[in-house]
Amino acid sequence: MKAALVGYGKMGKAIEQLGLKDGIEFTEIIDREGDISILKNQNIDLAIEFTQPEYAFENIKFCLESNIKVISGTTGWLSRLPEIKKICNDTHGTFLHASNFSVGVNLFFELNEWLAKKMAALDFTPEIREVHHTEKKDSPSGTAITLAEGTIKNYQEISSWINEKSTDHQKMGIISERKHNVTGTHTVTYSSKLEKIAITHEAQDRSVFAQGVIKAAKWVRSRSGFLTMSDFINNQ
Repeated sequence: MKAALVGYGKMGKAIEQLGLKDGIEFTEIIDREGDISILKNQNIDLAIEFTQPEYAFENIKFCLESNIKVISGTTGWLSRLPEIKKICNDTHGTFLHASNFSVGVNLFFELNEWLAKKMAALDFTPEIREVHHTEKKDSPSGTAITLAEGTIKNYQEISSWINEKSTDHQKMGIISERKHNVTGTHTVTYSSKLEKIAITHEAQDRSVFAQGVIKAAKWVRSRSGFLTMSDFINNQ
């Protein structure tokens, strides 16, 4: 497989290291100042995009319009995801986005949605706590937002989330912490007056995210359309 790395930060370097061991040939590596137009008319199977929110939309749009399949893990731009879905469909392209490529986290998403449906019917109040390393720029994390969205859609009385402890029954609280030497921990807690249930995912090594990208990249090669990690997990 021939791939382009769009974004060459810590995640990009980790993907390159694992991908090379797995037989992926990275024919182009574009850093933050790089010009993505160099990918035009090249024989590339896939672009793996991990940049910044201000660049992601145009990067993905260019690749789809250039008939290049795209995997993206950039967060912070997802209000424009419906536009990308339309471009993907119009170009008959292939696009997969995830806020987190850990297979375990994506199973955690599905587990939480199942639990949220049960807890909503029993009047348990949900809350998310996420802890990451001090270098993480976005708060709350994209993973926490995905968890919140999966929870809220099962609660009729909750309409949105806030990035702090909530005292408003219509808003779900996401509490964010930044600590040294923490890869990433997410806990969803469901509380009533008499008891509490909590589920947690803890990433023990950052390589788990890059490993998920490589697995998804190999899977996407033979797929088309607007895809999610749920599609990947449930169609092995």
